[in-house]
Amino acid sequence: MTRSLLDIRIGTMVKAGIADPAGYVRQILPHGFESIQPFFWQRLGNVDLDRLAGQIRDAIGDTGAVVSSLAIFGNPLEATDIDRETLQGWERLIDNAHLFGTNIVSGFTGRIRGKPIEESLPRFRQVWGELARRAEDKGVRIAFENCAMHGNWEAGDWNIAHMPDAWELMFDAVPSGALGLEWEPCHQLVYLIDPIPQIRKWGSKIFHVHGKDATVRWDVIREHGIFGRHPFVQMRTPGFGDSDWARVISELRLAGFTGAIDIEGWHDPVYRDDLELTGQVRALNYLKDCRGGPRFVANPA
Repeated sequence: MTRSLLDIRIGTMVKAGIADPAGYVRQILPHGFESIQPFFWQRLGNVDLDRLAGQIRDAIGDTGAVVSSLAIFGNPLEATDIDRETLQGWERLIDNAHLFGTNIVSGFTGRIRGKPIEESLPRFRQVWGELARRAEDKGVRIAFENCAMHGNWEAGDWNIAHMPDAWELMFDAVPSGALGLEWEPCHQLVYLIDPIPQIRKWGSKIFHVHGKDATVRWDVIREHGIFGRHPFVQMRTPGFGDSDWARVISELRLAGFTGAIDIEGWHDPVYRDDLELTGQVRALNYLKDCRGGPRFVANPA
């Protein structure tokens, strides 16, 4: 089997709802990003996806970068107006992913608000059963982000796909090969879960990876615990957190993962605001080093 360094690309997320996402892409690609994930928050609005795809293709040009995936983050299981817009957004992105040259659409599963995870399963089965069939027909894979959004097993507002016990229930409820995970170690460290064994068990279900890390503040835990007023974990840009990304990427390769690690910015308590892109470019170069370097080196003939 032929292997390439670019079997795993290192890229970043791009806010598709801003005034000029293609202009943003054009400005950041010279730093060396190899992929982008355009994403929407809750609604697509009146965006013309055909036009947006063309603008992004033009911005990418001959750089060699790709659109790794599309994403929409909201709650498609509930019934308020904005929840229904999220569901419609999922349908539109699945139908139009090919315009961007990708076959992955990602986001939150949604959940029945304020209820334990099990009580979301009937609605999950209904909504995601239909979306999985739609994705299968279009040759698209759906990747569930593993962020709890401050929820837990007993209650929450956004997402049930944030821990392995929930994944077991979800993939049993809708046993489709089109459903998988948009995984990152950050959200597992928030639960004090070791992410490495998780890759070994769930590697075949990891379709897309977010480049986000965390720092667990063990001194805070020892003094205040995990339910006190002092935050016991900080979300970090890769290269500034606790994860050994060289090992993470090695385990992803051993699990057969190919695709992209797209940096999820806007969370680091230090490298944010004026330092946002500084932190992201540092993460880009760090992750490339952990991958094996910035470029493929062929063996001697």
